[in-house]
Amino acid sequence: MARGQVKATWRKPAGMFAILALILFWVVVVASFSVQIGALPVLVQALVYVVLGIVWIAPLKPLLRWMETGRWRA
Repeated sequence: MARGQVKATWRKPAGMFAILALILFWVVVVASFSVQIGALPVLVQALVYVVLGIVWIAPLKPLLRWMETGRWRA
């Protein structure tokens, strides 16, 4: 392999599908609690949705590392 060439792997497409599946799963989970969240005061709702909007990112770091290096841990 010549210098600078990158070998294509199956990890990146698989990781993309895993990210999409994670987002879909998270949307379904959050939407299933929408009635309970909707009963809260507006400012609390905003806080809950902001926190839930950030929490789903946590599992992405190891997944992105695996996509790039093939290892789950540093």
